[in-house]
Amino acid sequence: MSADKKIATRESYGHALVDLAKDHDDFVVLDADLAAATKTGIFKAAYPDRFFDCGIAESDMMGIAAGIATTGRVAFASTFAMFAAGRAFEQVRNSIGYPHLNVKIGATHAGISVGEDGATHQCCEDIALMRTIPGMTVVVPSDDVEARAVVKAAYEHEGPVYMRFARLATPVFNDTPDYHFELGKAVTLRKGSDVTIVACGLMVGAALEAAESLAKQGVDAEVINAHTVKPLDADTICASAEKTGRVVTAEEHSILGGLGGAVCEVLSERHPVPVRRVGVQDTFGESGPAVELLHKYGLDADGIEKAALSF
Repeated sequence: MSADKKIATRESYGHALVDLAKDHDDFVVLDADLAAATKTGIFKAAYPDRFFDCGIAESDMMGIAAGIATTGRVAFASTFAMFAAGRAFEQVRNSIGYPHLNVKIGATHAGISVGEDGATHQCCEDIALMRTIPGMTVVVPSDDVEARAVVKAAYEHEGPVYMRFARLATPVFNDTPDYHFELGKAVTLRKGSDVTIVACGLMVGAALEAAESLAKQGVDAEVINAHTVKPLDADTICASAEKTGRVVTAEEHSILGGLGGAVCEVLSERHPVPVRRVGVQDTFGESGPAVELLHKYGLDADGIEKAALSF
């Protein structure tokens, strides 16, 4: 892991859009008056004729994106996760999901790590909401490399995609020559035999850190990066669970309806094993420094380690 190299995945999103535009001229980017924060402003500066600021009207933005998609173009609609999945849920469901349009939702500032903005902006329910929409693909990249790959994969995918990006700068660890991203295919980052840790987003880096600490205590942890929460790679997760007999899930999201829920669903049907879910424990967040909040809510390496040792 490149501990000294930290990049927020929202930054990666903005740069990835520019890179994508160099080779493809059939997509546009929309934002809801938050281009500086979502980093779509990077795209706006490079391709102003293909950028549309819809103002503080997220529901309208989703409708506009849907309309553009019906013309054969791809539309990237960007705003905070709280507004993309929360405020505009009906439009995402009925105008984008139901007709299965090529709208790619770039949802930034998700989870507790939004920090000082507090509970009203710390969306910890968006994965659960988006998972319920038929045909919606839900992806939570773990670092800069993966976030850039997600944008390209979302563009190439036929149908709606919900991409979840973080505000907080996080370590880059996928910058290896053999890295390959594929929608719906989890990545086993570390082999182990005692416990399986399935994580997504910024919790993947924390899972690797926890695994290193657990190894010093004689616990051999297998770490799986489940970047695509829907469709979940059930084969990889169940095979690991069969080997270790214990699973810990880790996500910067409520333990209800997110990655933990998705993993429990497939395990209960195919290979039931004990599961510990690391995430927001059915509560709202609060205002404070991001790193301190993550620690308080157990969303870090310490929280994952404690969950693994609880077995």
